[in-house]
Amino acid sequence: MPNTNASMPQDQALLDAVGTAFARLRRRTMQAPVDPPVGPKDLKRNLVLNLVDEATEADTEMTVGGLADHLLVDPSVASRMVSDCISHGYLIRAASQQDGRRTVLHLTAEGIALLGHFRRQQRQAFEYITRDWPEAERLEFARLLLKYADSTAQLPAPGAAAGSPLPPVV
Repeated sequence: MPNTNASMPQDQALLDAVGTAFARLRRRTMQAPVDPPVGPKDLKRNLVLNLVDEATEADTEMTVGGLADHLLVDPSVASRMVSDCISHGYLIRAASQQDGRRTVLHLTAEGIALLGHFRRQQRQAFEYITRDWPEAERLEFARLLLKYADSTAQLPAPGAAAGSPLPPVV
């Protein structure tokens, strides 16, 4: 019977490198040449607009406090990020349809357009970074990246108690 543990140290090293790879992706993807270039506030606006859009898609409401929870930032930081988006016409505040005492966030037409712009830039960056890859690898990586992102929907909501502990690290 073949030894199934033969590649285990190699596999463990590969998995250990994932965290570092995520950090590099976050930093270096912003350096990809896209047209127009990514501006200094684009990352924050992209995060905010995507979270509001995801809430809308899930038929839930997003508040400034909810943004702070999702972004793991102080509510005052989330408030400044939201104020920036509102002052540029990307978001509006409205009364909650579920609880009139709460204020929720909605994308404006300009916010939806900016979100589309960010998504086009991200595709440009992906295509630039993977330009030397075989087409089959580019498509497989895109498929697996989407699968990974979709799997994050199973994570507990910010502030919720975790349903089950993480598996032990071996």
